[in-house]
Parts: sequence; C-alpha cells; structure tokens
Amino acid sequence: MARPSASKTKSAATKPLKSKAVTSKSTSAPAKTGKAVKPSAQKAGKKPSKSGTSKTALSAIKPLKIPKTTRWTAQDFMVQHLKNGKFKTGLRSYAAYRDLGVHQATDGVVQAHVIRLLGACDPDVVSIRHLHGVQFQFLYMLKGWMIGEYNGRRVKMEEGSCWIQPNSIPHTVLDYSENCEMIELILPGTFKTVEL
Repeated sequence: MARPSASKTKSAATKPLKSKAVTSKSTSAPAKTGKAVKPSAQKAGKKPSKSGTSKTALSAIKPLKIPKTTRWTAQDFMVQHLKNGKFKTGLRSYAAYRDLGVHQATDGVVQAHVIRLLGACDPDVVSIRHLHGVQFQFLYMLKGWMIGEYNGRRVKMEEGSCWIQPNSIPHTVLDYSENCEMIELILPGTFKTVEL
C-alpha cells in the first residue's frame, strides 16, 4: 500500500514479467545500493494461487535492490495533530494519504503516512499486483478491514491488525471496507514500486 510518486520507468529486475517501475519522491540525495534479500525458495509444480499467479512464477521474481540506510542524521523534533493533517490523493486513485511529517524530520530516511481507501473497492482498479524495494515496511489497521494477497497467502486485516511486508513481496489488495484507514511506515523513505 505504499505511496510511490507518479514517475514511471521500466525495471530490469523483473524481466520475465511485464512491469512498470515507480520511484517515490524524495528531497534527499540517493543512497548507495545494498544487497537485495532473496525471497524464500518456492517448490516447482504448485497449483495457481487464488490471485491467478502460480507460485512457480513468483519464484522467478528477483528482489529489488534497495539503498542502504546506515547512518541517521540528526532528527528534528516534530509533531502533527489530527486537526492540522490533510489527506491528499496520490498515485492510486482509490487512496488518499496524510503525510505525518516523518520523511522531512528524518531527512528522507523514513516515510510515514495514514492511508484512507476511498469508496467501494473496484477490483479492476485496485487489484494490481505489485512489489516494493524496501528495507522495512510496517502497516497497522486503524479502521475497517482490508483483504490482501501476499505472495500467494490471502489474509484479512481488521482494526488492530499489523503486518510487515518484506522487500519485494508480491502483493495485491483484493477488497476493503468503505471506512478503511491504516498507518504505514517505510524505510528507506525513497523506494521503488514495480507493478507486475
């Protein structure tokens, strides 16, 4: 559910699949590239998952290389109150994002926002399989519920659920309630998203 910016380029990391790469916006200088984490091995000959993608095809996805975040610069004290927070639409038409100011306070090391999913879920618009090149991605469901597929595993996240999405895990939003809101923390604050 990360909010990358709207700039798109082709990614060589997923040559076997047609993909669109999206890089998130940042005001900080690019960091050095670190080693990518390999996904767990998949057994050949598995039946297709409910999302229609076979687990064998998933094993062909190479993890995205991610920048190393080795040093933190001095952080600024920051506070943002609900009454001052504004939701803005982003790359995805079905979501609005409330930036929590963490990206600026950490000089681009961490991105944090509240995501509000808008209206009823339209699978033709919403259910686009994708992955993110991140070191850490944490989500916490504040309101409502969302059903997602994570590397072939279907899970319903409800109010109070939290989860971590490892680097380059293929995932798809399948359905959500009309009052769905979650908080998301991502490290590094600038990352690549690839639509599969």
